[in-house]
Parts: sequence; structure tokens; C-alpha cells
Amino acid sequence: MEGGEWRNSIISQLQTRNKYQTAAFQDVITFQSRLFDNVNTLKNENLQLTLVNERIRFSTSENGLPSAGGGSNERVQALEQKILVQQEELTNLHRRRGESSQQIINLNAKVHDLEKQLQAKDIVISENTALIASLRAEIQLYENNMTELEGLNTVLRDEHQALQIAFAAIEEKLRKAQDENRTLVERLIKYKSKDADKMNDENEHFLKKKSDRVRRELEEAAREGGSRGSIGSAGSSAEDKILDSMPYYATALPTKVALRFDAHEGDVNAVKWSPTERTLATGGADRKVKLWDLSKMGTVENKGTLVGSNAGVMSVDFDSTGAYLVGASNDFASRVWTVADQRLRHTLTGHSAKVMAAKFLGEPTKVITGSHDRTLKIWDLRSKMCTETKFAGSSCNDLVTSDSAGSTIISGHFDKTIRFWDIRTEMSANHIVLQGKITSLDLSRDSNYLLACVRDDTIQLIDLRQNTIVRTFSHEAFKVGCDWSRAAFGPAGRLLAVGAADGAAYVWNTHSGKLEATLKDHSAAVTAVSWHPQSGLLASVDRGKRAVIWGDL
Repeated sequence: MEGGEWRNSIISQLQTRNKYQTAAFQDVITFQSRLFDNVNTLKNENLQLTLVNERIRFSTSENGLPSAGGGSNERVQALEQKILVQQEELTNLHRRRGESSQQIINLNAKVHDLEKQLQAKDIVISENTALIASLRAEIQLYENNMTELEGLNTVLRDEHQALQIAFAAIEEKLRKAQDENRTLVERLIKYKSKDADKMNDENEHFLKKKSDRVRRELEEAAREGGSRGSIGSAGSSAEDKILDSMPYYATALPTKVALRFDAHEGDVNAVKWSPTERTLATGGADRKVKLWDLSKMGTVENKGTLVGSNAGVMSVDFDSTGAYLVGASNDFASRVWTVADQRLRHTLTGHSAKVMAAKFLGEPTKVITGSHDRTLKIWDLRSKMCTETKFAGSSCNDLVTSDSAGSTIISGHFDKTIRFWDIRTEMSANHIVLQGKITSLDLSRDSNYLLACVRDDTIQLIDLRQNTIVRTFSHEAFKVGCDWSRAAFGPAGRLLAVGAADGAAYVWNTHSGKLEATLKDHSAAVTAVSWHPQSGLLASVDRGKRAVIWGDL
């Protein structure tokens, strides 16, 4: 109801009820009035009879007649009897009058209470009416806001679809460029391989000629009749000349500190060089991945900080083009950033324990992660989902992919086992059991050799073609500093480096097994090392926030 109609309706209902209740007591009120009239009449009659009785008594007493006369006494008795009856009737009428009065009082009190209730309900109705009006205004406001939000949502949805289409086109261009780059790199590797073979042939020809010449010199010296001792001296000199003339393809041994700087606010857990430029990535316990530019002579510049991790970063890895970087974190997730704009592109969640290793699987759109939840997960970044989970049965600490296509995965575990996985099958294809927990794995450039850092303070070199251990590297002073200590091959595969608990980086020759150098500059345990693929610079990081660059910048 609108306006004052509800008030008119309430008044009408009250009038109807008042009529109904008044009609119900109309007979009582009429009967009470009649009783009052009867009482007055009886009072007058009683008064008249009393006067008559007094007159009779007075007259009787004056005449000296006996008061017990026959007719007169009977009349008096009848009158007295009548008076008694009328007194009783009067008493009853008084009692009924009192009862009626009490009923009227009760009814009046009830009517008063009902009027109070009606007033209270009127107040509640007025309050509710005001509340309804305010709620209607609020509903109208919300409806207007909802209409505006629906329009804004439609605009945003259209913009999102347009951006998705543009992103898909750009991603397709990037994929084509990466495929073209991969093809060019493979061609370059083939050309370099041909150049190396040609150089090896030339060196062999040169050594053969040199050896023939030395042999002729020795024969001439023998013919000249020199002493036996002099002949031996000439032979030793000739061998030294042969060794000096042999080409040395190994990476130049870094022996001096080029740079040292504080990389993070706490432990530095991971370090990796970019494959295309002099950019170094470090991951630390301060939940950050930092990029360092070392392209300028003798200086280091913080190129940017990649944020998004909620716990310490345990490993970092670039894709083959250097455009993307993946980091594994203790917050049970891995993240992918673009290096150019340093933006977080993907967050890979699904593990139930800390993720120790994350690597690109053949191409920048696929990532494999290993976790302490004893599983390996393969992720497709285009669909943003986990495409496969491999159950290893033991905590994974590191992993590598053994070919450019990413079809074979090698993982190192805390149960002292190295497992080999074919992504086309669910089960492990093969395994090798060592004498301690595997803390890290690294693969040679030709994918023929695997380097495993073991918690029994040894480094194992495994020939993947024969699936056997071909050399063990150890030293009395070398102790593995932590369960995620990372060892790495040099660019040419002839050197390997690993950090130790005493704050030194140990460098061995993979061919001879000789300890080439002990690089001591850190004051805390060295956690990880990384070789630059072109320059041969060695980067090492420790648990005391320090990073050191070894070699000549």
C-alpha cells in the first residue's frame, strides 16, 4: 500500500473491532441500568413499607392493643418476610453490579493495553516503511553499479581476447625464430665440428712430420757415435718438443679473482651463466633471482631482480636462447621469467614439497622439475599445466636432459641412485647406484659424459655410452659442503669445477684425473659453480652471500 491508505485501513479495522466488542457488551450495560432502576424502586418501596410499619406499631402502642393481634400480626410478618426477600434480592443485585463493574474495569484495561500495542505497531510500521525505502534506494544503486560493472567486464573480456590473439601470434613468431635459431646453431655446430676435424687432421699431419724429423735427428745423432747418456738426453729433449707442439684444446685454467661482490642478503644457492651473453643469474635464500651484467671490463652491474618466489630459490636455468629463465623454489613451486623485461610469466604449482631443480626440456615451452616429494613433473607452458608426473620413489635433488629434443631425463636422488627416464614411458629406463646421496648432475656438451657430485666427498664421471663410471675425483681436503652442492663441466669438457665446505673451488682435469687448482677466496662453504660457455670464466657462490668471478675479463 502506498501513501496513507494503510492508515485508513488500520482505522477502519479498529472501528469494526470496536463496534463488534461494544455490541457484545450492550446487553450487560442495559441489564445493569435496569438493575439500577429496580434497586431504586425497591429502595422506595422498602422505605414506604418501613414507614407503614412504624405507623402501625405506633398506632398499636397508643391504643394499648396487644401486638400479637391475629390479622395484624400476619400482615406484619408478611411484610417483614417481603422485606427480607427484597433485601436478599438487593444484596444479589449489589453483588452482580460489583461483578459487572469489575468486568468493565478489566475490559477497559484490556482495551488500554491493545491501544498501547497498536501504538507500538504503528511505530514499528513507520520504521519498517523508512527501512524499505532506504533498501529500495540501495537496491537501485547496486543495480546501477552492476550494470556499469557488466559493461566494464565486457570491455575487459574483449580486450583480453584481443591480447590473447596478439600473444598467440607473437608466440608463434617466437617459436619460428627459435626453431630457426636452433637450426642455425646446429649448422654452426656442424661447421665447427668440421673445422675441428680438419684442424685435428692438420695437427696429426704436423705431429707426424715433426716426429719423423725428430726420429731422423735421433738416427743422425746415433750414427755420429755419441755416448749413450747423450743419446738419452737428446731423446728427452725431443719428447719435450713434441709435447710443446701439441695443441691444447682445454679451457684456460682460471687462477685469479677477476671480481667479487655480495650477490644476495643471505645464502646464495644457485648460479648460472647466460648461454648468449655475459649475464650471470644467481638465486638466493632471500627469495630473489638476480641478474648481473659483466660485459663491461672489470665491473659488475645489477641488471635486475626477478621477484615472485615466496621462499629460497634453489636452482636457476636459462633456455638455449637466453630469453627465458626458470627458477625452483622451496615454496613448492617453480617460476619462469622473461629476461628482457624481467617479468614473471608462469608459476608452476603442483609439488607437495620444496622444488630443488627446474630445467627447460628441449625447448622454451617445456619445463621439467624435481622435488623432495619424490616426483618429477613435466610442464607445458603453452597450456599452463602439468602434462606428466613421474614417481621416482626418492627425493630428487638435481636433473638434466641428455639431448636437445629433451626425450631422455637423468635425475639424481637422495637414495644414492641416478635414474634415467624416457619421456615416452612412465617407468625409469635404467639406474646407477652410487655410494652416497647425489647432490648435483651435469652433462658434457656432447652428451656423452655425466658428472655426479656425491655426498661421500667424491665426483663421479660416468660414460653414458657404456653406462659405467670411468673416473672418480677426490682429494683429502675436499668435502662436499651441502646436500645441493653443484658441480659443473668446463666448456670444452676437459675441466670440472665444484665447491667445497672449506670455501674453495676445486678444479680437476677430466682426462688425467689430476687436481689442477684449488681456488680459495670464499669465507663460507661454496654451494654452486658455473662456467661461461664461450669465455671460460668460472663463477662460484657461497653460503655467506658472496659471488666470485675467476679468470680474465
